[in-house]
Amino acid sequence: MGEAPQSSVVSKAEAGDRLPVILQVVPRLNSSGGTERGTVDIARAVAAAGWGSLVVSAGGPLVGQLRNHEIRHIEMPVDSKNPLVIRANIQRLASLVREAGVDIIHARSRAPAWSAHAAAQRTGCHFVTTVQGIHGTDFALKRRYNAIMTRGELVITNSRFTAEHVIEMYQADPARIRIIHRGVDLDVFTPEAVSSARIIGLAERWRLPDGAPVVMLPGRLTSWKGHHLLIEAIERLGRRDICCVFVGEEKERGNYRSALERDIERRGLGGVVRLVGGCRDMAAAYMMADVVVSASSRPEAFGRVVAEAQAMGRPVVAADHGGAREIVIDGETGWLFAPDDPAALAAALGEALSLPEDPRANLAHRAMTRVREHFGLKKMCNATLSVYAEVLEGNGAGQP
Repeated sequence: MGEAPQSSVVSKAEAGDRLPVILQVVPRLNSSGGTERGTVDIARAVAAAGWGSLVVSAGGPLVGQLRNHEIRHIEMPVDSKNPLVIRANIQRLASLVREAGVDIIHARSRAPAWSAHAAAQRTGCHFVTTVQGIHGTDFALKRRYNAIMTRGELVITNSRFTAEHVIEMYQADPARIRIIHRGVDLDVFTPEAVSSARIIGLAERWRLPDGAPVVMLPGRLTSWKGHHLLIEAIERLGRRDICCVFVGEEKERGNYRSALERDIERRGLGGVVRLVGGCRDMAAAYMMADVVVSASSRPEAFGRVVAEAQAMGRPVVAADHGGAREIVIDGETGWLFAPDDPAALAAALGEALSLPEDPRANLAHRAMTRVREHFGLKKMCNATLSVYAEVLEGNGAGQP
């Protein structure tokens, strides 16, 4: 197990006339997920390197971004978990591999990985996987289904935490794991790139009170993201001069939003905590925040919000587990608090909100520098292409 190599991405396979062709397979190309956006980012990087770049999915809004960069997208029902559909996808993918001369199939999710793995075996092309989440392992059948993501010749994980999980849970060979942290687009998430007009427009849309310190929790409205925990922490903090903003759409079935609103009212925080829905301009949103919170009750495999907020120079308070431990240096680039502990969260918030101007600027500088050195999009793309080159050079262990 180790960090992906950062050497030149030019492989021995490029010594011939034909450059490699990489096929990524992802269930859908929706705009919200890190897996989907990462697929587009890598597809663009592969194309920019002069290699062949293809993506298979069941479609979605991000297909347009691929087409804008003249990257071929093939629509296929690879989002299906139906065994009959998965079996049919094996032949579809195998035919595509032969037709396009694919050298590597890169599977990014479980359902398409089953058909992609079989297609790779059938055609003799290489097979690589990326594990970006921690899936349930309560049942043996579930673990077997998940384990397909550890069958790559090389297995990319988005954090050391994820790598340790797949080693412990699925007995993956550490020598075949390459850790590549999710990359933040530093052309987008940098304070200099955000105009005052964008910030003011968003503040007016959300009707934020002038001069009130803003505590922001970005993330879809789902129970494990820690909204109720933050509401209790705000109550414990005892300040009514702040504005706490939940940024994200409701994804769960049921009335989670209504339950949050009832909790807010029950605690007398109606004028303090507000739900503003989704946001398409998160760079501007972060610029309005005095503190950004990640309060998930379950460990995040990486923690994209934490990295993006730090790239914008925002103080971050995050639960002390999962990928956040790899992004935040407690007390130097942000604060880590005991998970599911509202008192600990309230204490960290109080410290962050009371930070004087100069120490705040110093913390922002340290956080931004660390993100730019370790968690940038360019670093992620170069490391992924290096993994492809490593496989093509024959350094992978072969498909297990």
